[in-house]
Amino acid sequence: MNILLTLLLAGLTMVGPLAIDTYLPSFPAIAQTFNASPIAIQQTLSLFLFTFAFMMLFYGTLSDSFGRRPVILVSLVLYIVASVGGAIAGSLGFLLACRVLQGLASGAGSVIARAIVQDRFSGAEAQKMLSNIMMFFGLAPAIAPILGGWLQVSFGWRSIFWFLAAFGVVMFIAVYRWLPESLAVKDRHPLHLGTIAGNYWKVLRNRKFLMLAVALGLAFGGFALYIGSAAYFIMTILHLPETAFAWLFIPLISGMVIGSGMAGKLAHRYSQPTLVWISYAGMVASALVNVAYNYFFTAEVPWAVLPLFFYSLALAISMPPMSLMAMNMFPQNSGLAASMQSFIQMTLFAAVSGLLAPLLFDSALKLAVGVAALLLVSLLAWVLALPEKKTA
Repeated sequence: MNILLTLLLAGLTMVGPLAIDTYLPSFPAIAQTFNASPIAIQQTLSLFLFTFAFMMLFYGTLSDSFGRRPVILVSLVLYIVASVGGAIAGSLGFLLACRVLQGLASGAGSVIARAIVQDRFSGAEAQKMLSNIMMFFGLAPAIAPILGGWLQVSFGWRSIFWFLAAFGVVMFIAVYRWLPESLAVKDRHPLHLGTIAGNYWKVLRNRKFLMLAVALGLAFGGFALYIGSAAYFIMTILHLPETAFAWLFIPLISGMVIGSGMAGKLAHRYSQPTLVWISYAGMVASALVNVAYNYFFTAEVPWAVLPLFFYSLALAISMPPMSLMAMNMFPQNSGLAASMQSFIQMTLFAAVSGLLAPLLFDSALKLAVGVAALLLVSLLAWVLALPEKKTA
């Protein structure tokens, strides 16, 4: 039963990453279709990410009030509609509107999946469950741009949005048939706006929660920087075709999958803070190697992407313990805490990939330095989250 639940929750967390990554190889083709500039096409990603982050702020609270299943099912219907709209878009403005709706609908799965884990598991078991979900879900961003590249070459960019619509239909059927409700009616909170606002304020006033969310969000920002720059990194810096996105995404995502597996196995052996420190040591080493390589050499595969593999592996080790450390501060409002955490992290992801990436994606060295700078601020936030000395 846990295997089926893991697959379902992993599938739900894939909804957003697929919408982000599958169409990246089509940026030049979409720009040509609508006679638009690269910066304008970048906004189809930026607007998606900002609306994705914004709606994450509410999905956990809505699921705390109405239950997990109904909120997921409604969001999937909207996702399907938005994907079909993207497939038939006749103008860039209409495509942008569909991407906004797609972004609003995409965040439910990743937020509510965390809340469902919190509903049904605790402690090391919950950490292991989250690690397993991340390990499966990590396959999506690895496969998505590769699949997107071949769909682009074979059928054009509109076929990618038809694929996203089909995935939404599959997930709707799977959730409707096999995902049970995990939040009993007696444990739900009435949808009182004053109470909800008070609960959000309670979370926002907790410095440790905020610093943990910011630390994880900025560490993941290094990942986001390369995702936001993927089309330009592959085709302009590395001079590879649109079918070669595997050179970036397989190292990134395989590192994430392997690191998630390691995090699950290490959950019972080391404390959560110890795992996070191990993770930071790996990320710092990888970021420094990345800067050094790009300073002394011209970027080319496979050397330009090897540091990214080790960075994402180290990052994945910290994600489950940091997420659980933050959510465990508010056990009676796990959905709301998951929403706030996801909102902070995805807002940072959107800012990095939508605003910072266009400033840096013309240079491999600039991207490497950007990752190192984000990691430095992330490490500072982690230290501020733990003002008292902790024993491992």
